Amino acid sequence: MAGTQGTRSTPADQAREAVVETALAKLDLDAKARLLAGQDMWSLPALPEIGLKSLVMSDGPIGVRGVRWTSGDPSVALPSPTALAATWDPELARRAGVLLAQEARRKGVHVLLAPTVNLQRSPLGGRHFEAYSEDPYLTGRIGTGYVRGVQSGGVGTTVKHFVANDAETDRFTVNNVVGERALRELYLAPFEAIVENAHPWGIMTAYNSVNGTTMTEHRYLVNEILRGEWGFDGFNVSDWMAARDTVADIEGGLDVAMPGPRTVYGEALAQAVRDGRVEESTVDGAVRNVLRLAARVGILEGAQPAVTDIPETVDGEALAREIARRAFVLVRNENNALPLKSGSVALIGAAARDARVLGGGSAVVFPARIVSPLDGLTDALPDGSLSYAVGADPNTELAIADKGFELRAHCRDEAGTLIGTGATPTGEVNWMGSDLPDGVTYDTLHTVELTGTLTPRVSGPHVLGIKGAGAFTLTVDGTTYFDDVQRPADDSDPFEAFFGLPQPHAEVELTAGQPVEVSLTFVVTLPEGIPFKAVVFALTHQEPQRDEDELIAEAVAAARAADTAVVVVATTERVESEGFDRKNLRLPGRQDDLVHAVAAANPNTVVVVNSGSPVELPWRDEVAAVLLSWFPGQEGGAALADVLTGEYEPGGRLPTTWGSLTDAPVTQVVPADGELPYTEGVFIGYRAWEKAGRTPTYPFGHGLGYTDWTYDSIDVTGTTVTVRVTNSGPREGRETVQIYVSPSEPTPDRPTRRLAGFATAEATPGETVTVTIELPTRAFETWDERTNAWTPVKGPYEIEASHSLTDCRLRATIAP
Repeated sequence: MAGTQGTRSTPADQAREAVVETALAKLDLDAKARLLAGQDMWSLPALPEIGLKSLVMSDGPIGVRGVRWTSGDPSVALPSPTALAATWDPELARRAGVLLAQEARRKGVHVLLAPTVNLQRSPLGGRHFEAYSEDPYLTGRIGTGYVRGVQSGGVGTTVKHFVANDAETDRFTVNNVVGERALRELYLAPFEAIVENAHPWGIMTAYNSVNGTTMTEHRYLVNEILRGEWGFDGFNVSDWMAARDTVADIEGGLDVAMPGPRTVYGEALAQAVRDGRVEESTVDGAVRNVLRLAARVGILEGAQPAVTDIPETVDGEALAREIARRAFVLVRNENNALPLKSGSVALIGAAARDARVLGGGSAVVFPARIVSPLDGLTDALPDGSLSYAVGADPNTELAIADKGFELRAHCRDEAGTLIGTGATPTGEVNWMGSDLPDGVTYDTLHTVELTGTLTPRVSGPHVLGIKGAGAFTLTVDGTTYFDDVQRPADDSDPFEAFFGLPQPHAEVELTAGQPVEVSLTFVVTLPEGIPFKAVVFALTHQEPQRDEDELIAEAVAAARAADTAVVVVATTERVESEGFDRKNLRLPGRQDDLVHAVAAANPNTVVVVNSGSPVELPWRDEVAAVLLSWFPGQEGGAALADVLTGEYEPGGRLPTTWGSLTDAPVTQVVPADGELPYTEGVFIGYRAWEKAGRTPTYPFGHGLGYTDWTYDSIDVTGTTVTVRVTNSGPREGRETVQIYVSPSEPTPDRPTRRLAGFATAEATPGETVTVTIELPTRAFETWDERTNAWTPVKGPYEIEASHSLTDCRLRATIAP
């Protein structure tokens, strides 16, 4: 696979490369060093002397937030990456990428900081909703589709986080100790597949160290493997604030240090060259990679962009809805409880009304609309057939002020003079770098005052509080409740101001429908420990908390009176987000108690699980159906109605194993003395469950539909597998045919089986279709640490055509 990329494979590539070389020759050392350092939070500087415009980057992966972290600049919000992987459809991932490129162009973004292709090594990983799967092959296939889609729209991608960034605890300092075989067969594999098959224009290196070297300085993994063996010719950007050492970073293959303006590159890099600590030719190599990226995205004068024919416009709402319903995984459906029969429905759960459609942290975007399950079912079901009860609220903490609030930010200088205002559709202010209201500068800004009204939805004691660090004054209905300094809970994490826990400061008795004045004033203190200027704080709020037993009793009464009960349970931002790992796999609050109680009252109970990654389901055998909705994006409620009513069948299959934490084979995510050994080697996910001989709740690849499938025949010719399947059920449907390769003579050092291919079959009742799947060479190889090379392992092998990992329908034996 070495050298598969190349930079001069076509005349267009050669022409772009010539422009890059001409531009590079015109730059002096200072300009080159400046280009490699972020000028602010999201961009690189323009260099007019060579016709280079400023290159703009933005977070993904479910949308394009742009350079403003605010709900005032809406973005389409697609389902979570776990949901996209649950479709097992690289073509759907490609279409998602096309839409995101369209969003990026609309917002003036040239490079999307996505996709995340780290593996779900342990179910406790707090950011797993942002990754695809526990399996490297499935991850690589979905990631390849995504990258191809984005870049087909002329927008670059940065595949991240290279490499072994599989947990959040101590992510800035942890040294992950990973054997070479595990690195090659698991953690590097998705990156390698995407480099080979999608030619990404960027890679992002991670915060963590691998085997003693921090990733931004990892010459072996970046220069020797990524660039050398694989032939990657794109740019390598640091995760934000990951770059720490000027010389080690540039020599380790890091092209761009983000964010700015204070980085280890720029003036520091130029000085390192003048001091003789860095060769200027090394800097030239990094600049060349950045200019090549600029040429590809069309911001380097004289260079033809890599894409000149932009794809047709995509309907974002329609695609978000399609991906969501294709991603829903029906893991239980006793007596065909779904689709819903005619009759009354009791919808239960706080998340049914206030939907959680995405995970927390840097993956957050702000959609123009969100369709909740309550919205979706209200529109889909006959009038009078739907009732609603909260049941149990998992949100036991303050959240960003949102529903019922009308707020605006007023910026004043030290004399108290108004110098600008900004829209704040919620109570959150995240102004980073140059992202300030018109007319406002950091030099003149002294205070920011959020003012407006709260019109309560319910009567009772409302709690208001503050998220952020610094001096605040909180006033509600004319009374000042806090006028002091709030300090961060964790000074060690520079992103505490962004993702830290809100603190309550006021409890106010309010009446539903009667607005009150609210005000939160922040004396601007720029966060320490980060290389850019920012104003980050939020007004937070919690509605009155009713007695939980009463809420559950109301839900039970509603369930008992209905033909079907649909309970929506969910995780919260304090369970799944960036910056921390999970402590357990339990649903927060009393949601498990709620499901037990509702199921006892109505045996026809359907549970919708609104989480980005696995949770324990202790009531699963008590309910009629369990549907996993992941974080379903902005159209999740509409898609849920589509599936529950039978308008569409749920199309998803599990991209990760679901089981109890007690049985999970790999659970260690907390380093000891700064190190986290990957002692399990190549055995993570389903490989580890099988090695340990443990039975999960639901296996990898599992998922039910609304029809049945008969596997008729399998034929293997060389490495080509042909499978015939028949829709033997009552309605049109889709089946994901999964191919697993299993050594006929298993050995302790190799997985019992591994995913080696998959394809989708669609058919009407009684129709027979054929799918053809090419098995990759790697399915029959292992990484030999003695020879430091991929080594074929002789067969024979069993080729299994399966509905899931544990539901093999047909077998064939080959001896490659």
